[in-house]
Amino acid sequence: MTLGVMKQGIIGKELISTGDQGKFRMALEFDKSTSIQQNDLMAQKIEAYIIQQPEVATVFSNIGGPSTGIGSLGVGSANKTEFTIQLKSSEEFNNLPTEIFMKNLREDLRSKFPGINYSIAALGLIPRSAPIEITLSGNNLDLVMKTGDELKSVIEKIPGADNVRLSAETGNPEYKVIPDKDKMQRLGLTTAYVGLYLRTAFTGNSDATLTENGTEYNVRIWLDDFSRQNFEDVQQLSIINPMGISIEVSQFASVEQDNSPSLLERKDRQPAVTLTADALGRPSGTVADDVVTYLKENPLPKGIQMTWGSDIKRQNDSFGALGSVLLISFLLIYLIMVALYDSFVYPFVVLFSIPVAAIGAFFALNLSLNNLSLFALLGLIMLMGLVVKNAILIVDFTNQLKAEGNHFKEALIIAGKGRMRPILMTTLSMVVGMLPIAMATGTAAEWKNGLAWVIIGGLLSSLVLTVFLVPVVYYIVDRAKEKLA
Repeated sequence: MTLGVMKQGIIGKELISTGDQGKFRMALEFDKSTSIQQNDLMAQKIEAYIIQQPEVATVFSNIGGPSTGIGSLGVGSANKTEFTIQLKSSEEFNNLPTEIFMKNLREDLRSKFPGINYSIAALGLIPRSAPIEITLSGNNLDLVMKTGDELKSVIEKIPGADNVRLSAETGNPEYKVIPDKDKMQRLGLTTAYVGLYLRTAFTGNSDATLTENGTEYNVRIWLDDFSRQNFEDVQQLSIINPMGISIEVSQFASVEQDNSPSLLERKDRQPAVTLTADALGRPSGTVADDVVTYLKENPLPKGIQMTWGSDIKRQNDSFGALGSVLLISFLLIYLIMVALYDSFVYPFVVLFSIPVAAIGAFFALNLSLNNLSLFALLGLIMLMGLVVKNAILIVDFTNQLKAEGNHFKEALIIAGKGRMRPILMTTLSMVVGMLPIAMATGTAAEWKNGLAWVIIGGLLSSLVLTVFLVPVVYYIVDRAKEKLA
């Protein structure tokens, strides 16, 4: 039953819970032709609408953003804006959960301000990029891009996947000036000389500064009456060659309109594209499992390699390492008891208390609506040392009674009755001690809640089931030994 619950994805998987801090990020992406001025005007209207919401405390706007990450020096894009929204505390206002408020706000904005791509992500104590990140690479760039587009369309349909994007998108519109080297040579021009002129014409020169009353201002010098968006203006741009002769761009180069590539990405020297997605409403590990299930049924084309990144890569590494620790701890507990009991059989009986503890651990996670996270797995490792205590009390007392001359059946009944009280006392004291951690609601409490519920559930199921299962297994083992003898 427990394995079925895990396989069905009823209990979600994630690296670390983000936690509801009442804070989230909303990114706006306008059409690529949108100027920074148009972006600013529209962003102000949206910002005014957001701040009017009674649940909202503050809004921080980054026009022309975002940069590529916290503390980054990225310059962002003219068609993008990012809002960081802080909600009022539950004491000030009876808030909805942040995730529900985020979704409702986005739907309102889509209806009132259409034509804009809105993406949202909750902000917890740990700043992180998109939790789901897949990199596809291969020899053939066209095949890599085609596979990326197909996988993107699949992931967009998976429940919980939000803001699914490819790293290489359609670039910004641009003019390409393609020079003819023979004509340039005859006119006394070089590529570097022309490039410097064109750079000044298009972006200006900001080397100069003006200092006034101790304040320094940047001064940008650029061409007057020159439209960088006009095809004829670009063609008729005059360049003075070293001999002082004015030459138009059209005399030595052709001008073409095109889209600039947004990103050229490589992995291990091969063309690559990275697909990212946020997890909204479902844990990131569960969304990733759906992707893995799809890829098992529909393998990637030959020659395309896929690697996980971000939270999923760290989750797989951490869960794999902790899984190995679980097996090692299981083996060490067995070997220590073999040395203490001087027997290979009775420690095996004691270990039967561990699987029944796992049943309660996962059941408690399910009932408390917690996900299987890094801390919950640490709780499972702690649980292994705690639950064998119940079985050791019963087995050890039974062995003592047998040494005194009692038959194993009679010894098991006496041991079960005699050890019930200490088992009950120790287990309930540990459960009560864990309740404050399990019920905590403060900052970062979500990290520790899962750990506490795993231990509480495992201890309770061990209390109920071990006192029945261990004597039964002990009885079967001794009955088998008696028949063999």
